Amino acid sequence: MSEEQKQNNQTEEQYSLNDDRRVKVLSPGALVVKRFFRNRLAVLGLIMLIVMFAFSFIGGIVTPYGQAEQFYTTTYLDKEYVGVARNDDLRYAVADGQEFGTILQAQFLLAYGKGEDSFDWKGDSYKVTEEGPDLYSISLEDGTMLAIAYKDIVNAEDGMEEPSFEVKYGALKAYVNGEDAFEADGEDYSVDEDGNISQGDTVVGYISRFVVAPKENGVTITRDFKERLEEALATDTKEFVYTDEDGQESTYTISYDASAEVWSVQQETATYVYDTYARPSLKHPLGTDNNGMDMLVRLMYGGRVSLVIGFIVVAIETVIGVILGGISGYFGKWVDNLIMRIVDIFYCIPSMPIIIILGAAMDNLRVDPQIRMLYLMLILGFLGWPGIARLVRGQILSLREQEFMTATEACGIRVSRRIFRHLIPNVIPQLIVTCTMGLGSTIITEATLSFLGLGVKFPFASWGNIISDVNNSYVMTTFWYVWIPAGICLLITVLGFNFVGDGLRDAFDPKMKR
Repeated sequence: MSEEQKQNNQTEEQYSLNDDRRVKVLSPGALVVKRFFRNRLAVLGLIMLIVMFAFSFIGGIVTPYGQAEQFYTTTYLDKEYVGVARNDDLRYAVADGQEFGTILQAQFLLAYGKGEDSFDWKGDSYKVTEEGPDLYSISLEDGTMLAIAYKDIVNAEDGMEEPSFEVKYGALKAYVNGEDAFEADGEDYSVDEDGNISQGDTVVGYISRFVVAPKENGVTITRDFKERLEEALATDTKEFVYTDEDGQESTYTISYDASAEVWSVQQETATYVYDTYARPSLKHPLGTDNNGMDMLVRLMYGGRVSLVIGFIVVAIETVIGVILGGISGYFGKWVDNLIMRIVDIFYCIPSMPIIIILGAAMDNLRVDPQIRMLYLMLILGFLGWPGIARLVRGQILSLREQEFMTATEACGIRVSRRIFRHLIPNVIPQLIVTCTMGLGSTIITEATLSFLGLGVKFPFASWGNIISDVNNSYVMTTFWYVWIPAGICLLITVLGFNFVGDGLRDAFDPKMKR
C-alpha cells in the first residue's frame, strides 16, 4: 500500500461516525438548559429561589416551634391594689328592724349643721343626741333608737363576724369618751386606747379612722396590712415592703391624690404575660412579634403560605387561560369573538375594589382563616386568567396554519386532541416564562392584601400580614426585626422569580445571540 493510500485511510478513520470525538448535537431541551445556565442572573435567581424554598418548607419542618406557638415571660407591674382615705364624713349604722333612709339622713345633716338637737319629718319628731366627739344617736320621740352617726369606724377582726349594731354603738360610745368597758347584747366587752374591742380574752374588732377599699373584687385586706399601711401614712413613707400570710413578699407604692383626698396604693406583682417584641436572642434569633410568637418561625411558615398561594393562583390562571385561549385560537370566528369579548370584560373589572369588598364581607361573616385563604386563591385566580388566554390564543392562531396541523386533520384526529396534544405543547415554553414571572407579581398582590387586612388572617402567617404588624412609627423604628426580615424574604423571592423568568425567556428564544 502506497504512502498516499495510508494517509487517506487515516483521514477516513478520523472522521468516522463511530468516533467518540465527533461533534455532539444537543437536544432542544438540553440547548435551553445550556442557554439558561449561561445566564448568570438566571442562575442567581434559581439559587435565591432554592434558598427561599428550603427556608420556608424544610425550615418549617425542622423548627421545634409551631407557627402559632406563643411564648410568655414574667414581668413586674404596678397594679392598683387599694384606695385609702381618712374618714372625715359622718357614716350611719341603722338599728335592727329600723329604717333610716337617705331623706332622714339629709334631715339629720340639716339639723346637725344648724346645731339643733331635733328635727321633724312627715309629722314625726326625731331627737339627736351627741354621745361624744363625732358620735351622735338618732331616736324617735318615744326613745326608740333608729341609728347612730359616727366618724370612727368599727371593723371586724380577721376571721370574725361583723359586729352588731349594739356592739358598734357601745364600742364607739366608750372609745370617744375614754371608757374601757361597755355592755352590748347582754355581754361584757372592753375597749382599749388603741381601739381594740375584746370579749373576754378574744379580740373581736378594732376602731380606726381610715377606710381601706380594695380595687378588685374578692380581695381581703387583713388588719395587719391596714396597720402597716397606717404606719406608712403616718410617717409619710412612699414605699414599703409587706409579707402576707402566705409568705409572699410584695412592694407597695403610695401616692396621694389631693383633688380626691385619697391615697392610692399600688402593688408590684409578678405577671405572666406574652413575651411581646422580645429582642433577638439565642432562643429567638429574630425576636418575637406583638403576640409573643417567634419571628423566625413565622417567617418560615409565612413563606410557605405565600409561595403556595402564588403557585395555586398561577395554576388556576393557567388552566382557565389555556382552555379558553386554546378554544378561541383554534376555532376562530364567532367563538374567538365571544371569548375575546369575555376577556375584555374581565380586563375592565376593577379587581382591587372587588377584593376589598369581598374581604370586608368575609370579615363581617367571620369566615374561618383557612377557608378564607381558599377563597383568596380562587378570587385571584379567577380574575387573573385573561392575560394567559390572550397569549395562548395568539400562539395558536399562528400554529394552526402549520403543516403538522394539516396532517392531524388528514389523519382524522379529534379536535380536543389536536388542541391539547399538538397545539398547547408548542405554547408551553411561552407559558413557562409567563407563569414564572407572574408568580412574583402574585406573591406581591397577596402580600399587599394581607398587609391591608384582606388576605391571610391570624393565626396563619404570610409575609404580608407579618409586615402589617408595623402599624405605627414607633414599632417601625424600634422593632426593626419584626418587619425588615419579612420584607427581605419578599424581595429575594420576587427577584428570584423575575431573574428566572428573564433567563427562561432568553433561553427559549431561538433568535437570541449566542
